[in-house]
Amino acid sequence: MKLLALFLLFFALRVVVYADYLLPYPSYMPGNTLYKVSRIIDELKKYWFWGNIASSKYHQGLSDKYLVEAKTLFEYKQYPLALDALARSDEHFQKKESAGVHRELLLKLLNELPQTYIWQEERQEPVTLAIGDALHRSIQIRNE
Repeated sequence: MKLLALFLLFFALRVVVYADYLLPYPSYMPGNTLYKVSRIIDELKKYWFWGNIASSKYHQGLSDKYLVEAKTLFEYKQYPLALDALARSDEHFQKKESAGVHRELLLKLLNELPQTYIWQEERQEPVTLAIGDALHRSIQIRNE
């Protein structure tokens, strides 16, 4: 009898969960041996996802994935790799419900990161990275 009561109580109580658009957990990052494999698989998937809806979901997923990758790389001050990931995110971005979440993250990064950064690889000439310009461009893409 108690089991039946618990069973009925379980189905009688309904918990409503509201979740905003969430960005994914970062996947393989540059430097990992599986990173290149992951990038190749991402490229091959575009032939699998045909049609408007599937193609849109595919591009949105990659845009989210590369934005999180860029954020993580920015946090570790790997600016050249982060800017590359941000450009890939921009390339795949499609106007959907994620635009607001993307803008919030980009604005946060814009406030936390330097506008420009001089990057120097070992035994190479220094390169000035326009981080602020890249972030502004990404925000503009998501505002259109």
